Amino acid sequence: MTGKGHASESHGLTERDRQVAAQNRERWNALSKSGVEYGQPFLELDPARARRFLDPQGLMDPLVDRRVLLLAGGGGQQSACLALLGARVTVLELSDEQLERDREAARVHGYDLELHQGDMRDLSRFARDAFDLVYHPYSVNFVPDVQPVFREVTRVLVPGGQYVVEWHNPFTQLADHDQYDETVGFGLHHPYRDGEIDLKAIFDTNQWPVKQEDGSVVTVEHPRSWVHTMSTVLGGLVHNGLVVLGMDETLSDEDAPTPGGWEHFKQVTVPYLRLWTRLIPEAFQEGR
Repeated sequence: MTGKGHASESHGLTERDRQVAAQNRERWNALSKSGVEYGQPFLELDPARARRFLDPQGLMDPLVDRRVLLLAGGGGQQSACLALLGARVTVLELSDEQLERDREAARVHGYDLELHQGDMRDLSRFARDAFDLVYHPYSVNFVPDVQPVFREVTRVLVPGGQYVVEWHNPFTQLADHDQYDETVGFGLHHPYRDGEIDLKAIFDTNQWPVKQEDGSVVTVEHPRSWVHTMSTVLGGLVHNGLVVLGMDETLSDEDAPTPGGWEHFKQVTVPYLRLWTRLIPEAFQEGR
């Protein structure tokens, strides 16, 4: 069984917040329908693979019977891994289509999920201390400000619980992986600072190409995205009483990827970062 889905109005969000959410909800629905890799559910899975995918460094607390919020991570991938490892999984996801992928994975594997459609900046539907772990795959770059997210996470996370957050490496987010020069490599052409990305100025397009099984390509409008610098993310976590336990980085699995391709870009730029933290509110009280 997949459990029932829930949707609610966004409370505490500005009109701009709601506009961003509406745009990105529509764009992620289109991406999911197009078959983007992040919306392809894990239908063949075993516990060993699930743990490697979620926790390559072995930093995650035991999951059996733990209350886990999968935050803005729909698509039937992380939810399948968490449930297979024994967690009681709740998913909050902006995209209706991504939630359908979670339902599909749950039906195939035969576990229950609690599904909610909503904005990662508004967790008001959940009680304080509702979760032992908040697992937040790559998505925080689709909102302008990390602070509302971190505040909400620490409210719903039990003291001593873990928060895992993945985001785009801000040093390389403004590099165009399609523009490669054998002499200089992948060039950086924009200031390192927080702010919305002008995708068309950097990449000459705001379309996300999605390769189909037959080799054709479907293009979908890219969700609005923001750079969040290292100091913004780390400072925001610490400010909310989250102690960093460790970090891992996404690299290419290929030893010798073709120069100029995506796997080569992953090898030399490390596009995605993941921080493991634990909520210890008293750790930073002294001196404040």
